[in-house]
Amino acid sequence: MHAPVNIQLIGAEVAVAWDDGVESFFTFEKLRAASPSAETQGERDILGNQYGGGGTRKFPGVQVLGWAQIGNYAIRFDFSDGHRTGLYSYDYLRKLGEQP
Repeated sequence: MHAPVNIQLIGAEVAVAWDDGVESFFTFEKLRAASPSAETQGERDILGNQYGGGGTRKFPGVQVLGWAQIGNYAIRFDFSDGHRTGLYSYDYLRKLGEQP
């Protein structure tokens, strides 16, 4: 698992420098739409019923206001629309950065 060594806001993007020298760039809207939170992705109960996750996937104008490291495994971003419950594991964030 690679870990971020530097996270910065550059214009309308979040830039992440990883411990192996790779850099990832995320637009604020892409990060918000990809939030791994139950609110955004939904969650299943033990019977397989899906709850949540059916909302909008576009967030024009949203901004990242800040972030916090969660343990040694994830980053939580604070968005201008009040969303702040998604925990982006390092692996998830790294894979997201590899997508076009």
